[in-house]
Amino acid sequence: MHRPRSITILGWLFIVVGLAGILDDVWPLLTPRRAQQLADLQAAGLVELGSAWAVRLLGVVGGAGLLRGRNWARWLLVGWMAFHIGVSLVHSAAKVLAHGLIFAPILFLLFRRETEPFFHPQSP
Repeated sequence: MHRPRSITILGWLFIVVGLAGILDDVWPLLTPRRAQQLADLQAAGLVELGSAWAVRLLGVVGGAGLLRGRNWARWLLVGWMAFHIGVSLVHSAAKVLAHGLIFAPILFLLFRRETEPFFHPQSP
């Protein structure tokens, strides 16, 4: 079965969002603002920075798995979005609402009946 267009779009969207988050921290290190960015990263601490990059990297891995038709990738991305909703709870109701409004269509697109054959191909 060919990959559904919605899965292609979602896969690339998660890859881009994950990489953009990492590049947001790394790119300023290549600019004249390097010293300030390095100080900001050090102030954040290894645990906070490492966990943020790990979560972003999981988005990339999930997106790549989605493009390859891996069922575990759908569940990883559902968990990724649920995690973001949970983190939003500590920030503001607006962020919870925003993440919830993003999550609903993603959940629908990942588990539509039309996508099932792509994630569960029939064995010969």
